[in-house]
Amino acid sequence: MSKAALSRRGLITGMAAAVVGWNTATRSWATTADTTPLNAATVSAVPALDGTLVTAPATLAGYAGDFGHMVSAAPRAVLRPGSVQDIVKIVNYARCNGLKVAMNGRSGTGEDLESHSSYGQATAPGGISIDARSLNRILSVGAGSAVVEPGVTWAQLTEAALAQGRTPPCLTDYLHLSVGGTISIGGIGGTVQKYGLQADTVESIDIVTGTGQLVTACATRNRDLFQAALAGGGQVGIIVRATVKLVPAPQRAVVFNLFYDDLSVYLADQERLLADGRFGSQVGEVVRNASDSAWRYKIEAVAYYSGSAVPDRAALLRGLSPVAADTTVVDQSYREYTFRVDAFADALKEGGYWHEPKPWLSLFLPASTAGAFMREVVRELTPGDIGAGFLLFYPYASAKFTRPFAVIPEEPVGWLFDLLAFPAPGSDAAAMLERNRRLYDRAVALGAKRYLVGAVPRMTRGDWQRHFGTRWDALVAAKRTWDPARILTPGQGFFG
Repeated sequence: MSKAALSRRGLITGMAAAVVGWNTATRSWATTADTTPLNAATVSAVPALDGTLVTAPATLAGYAGDFGHMVSAAPRAVLRPGSVQDIVKIVNYARCNGLKVAMNGRSGTGEDLESHSSYGQATAPGGISIDARSLNRILSVGAGSAVVEPGVTWAQLTEAALAQGRTPPCLTDYLHLSVGGTISIGGIGGTVQKYGLQADTVESIDIVTGTGQLVTACATRNRDLFQAALAGGGQVGIIVRATVKLVPAPQRAVVFNLFYDDLSVYLADQERLLADGRFGSQVGEVVRNASDSAWRYKIEAVAYYSGSAVPDRAALLRGLSPVAADTTVVDQSYREYTFRVDAFADALKEGGYWHEPKPWLSLFLPASTAGAFMREVVRELTPGDIGAGFLLFYPYASAKFTRPFAVIPEEPVGWLFDLLAFPAPGSDAAAMLERNRRLYDRAVALGAKRYLVGAVPRMTRGDWQRHFGTRWDALVAAKRTWDPARILTPGQGFFG
C-alpha cells in the first residue's frame, strides 16, 4: 500500500508528520515522514474518524497519570471521539493490532481534568486512552430517569435534574466525576444505605465490548453483560451511554454532626441508625479531638424535607448517645448540601495538596470485625497520614449491593473504610503505600474486600482471586466472552 493511500484513510493529529497507521513490525506509529516505503502488510491504516486521535507528547503526558499522582504510564495516543462509532472503530483497531484501550473519565473542573483513580487503574500504557469528556451530553431528563453519555459528570446531571425537581438517588461526595467512570467501579455515597451504589441505580447501558460490538444491555436484555459492566472495573466494555434512575428532590437538608469518643458507642449508634433508617443520608468520619490529642468519631446524618414539613430534631436524636455538648445542626438547601465538597476542593487546590501524591485506601469491612480493625488503625494512624483529607467510616446494608462484581464481605452489614488522604507536600508517599499494603493484608485477614479506586502496591493475580472469591470464575468467563484479546482497562491488573 502506498503512503498516499494510507494517509487518505485517516490522520492522527499532534505531530510534525501526520501518522497514517500502526506499524505492527516496529510496534510504533507510521508517519508521512518515514523514509522507508510503507507496506500494507505491516502498517495498519488508521480508520476514518469523526473525532481525532492525538499523539502530541504534551497530550500523552496528561493521560499518563491520574488523581493519585503516583503512577506514570503514558498511552501511545488519545482518542477524542466525535461519535460512539469512533469508539467502535478504535476498539476494533486496537484489537486487531494488539493495543490496550481504556476510558479516561477526565474528572474535575477547569483545567484540573484527570482520571479519578488513584493508582493507574484507568491508564492504557503504550495503548490508546479515550477521553470521556468528548462524549458529555445529557440526552434526556425525565421524571424517573436520565439518559447521559459517559463523560457527563454527576455535578452536571444533578444540576439538570434539580431544574426539574429531580435528583440522582445516590451521589458521591465529590460530584465532578464522570458517570461512566463511577458506575464502572461502583460509586458510593451517603445514601448507600437506601439505594446502594451508583451502579445499582443504572437501568440500562450502551456499551462497546472488547470484541468491537456496540450492545444495549439491561436487566432483561444481555443481562450477563449488564451485570459484568457495572462495578466490573471496565473489563468487558466501554460504556458509551447510560440510563440512570432519578427520584424527587427534596428542598432542604438538616445536617446533624454527632461526635463520639467511645468507638463502641459510635458503632452501636451507627448500626442503630442503619437499621431504623430514620435519616435520608448517613455517613461517618474519624477525626481529631479539639486538643488534637486523640481520635474521635463523627456521624453526619441528614434529614431531608420540603416545604413546611420540618423534621422533629428531638425525635431524630432519640436513643442516640453522642457527646451532647458537641452536637451541631445545620439547616441548608438540598443543593448546598449536595455540592458541599466544592469549597473544600478549592481549598485543597489553593493549599497545594491537590496535585500531590495521594495514597488512598478504600475497603469494605464485615461488621463483625470492623471495630477490631479500626482499633488497630487508630493505634498507628497519625494526623500526617490523613493530612488535609479525611477517613470515612460508616455502615451499609449488604442487600443494597446488587451488582455481582461489586464484591463485599458476606455479612448482612458491612462498613466502608475510606482513607482519603491528602498528605502535605513532601510527605513520604512510598511509605504510605507500604502502610496501605500492610493495612490491606490485615483487613483481608479479617474478611475485608477492596473498593477499586484505592492504592495497594504489589497486587498479584492470587490477591485478585482471593478478592473476587467465588466470583472469580465468572469474571474470567466474562472476560473471555466480551474481551477475549484482553485489551480493555489493563490498569486494574486483575489478570496480572
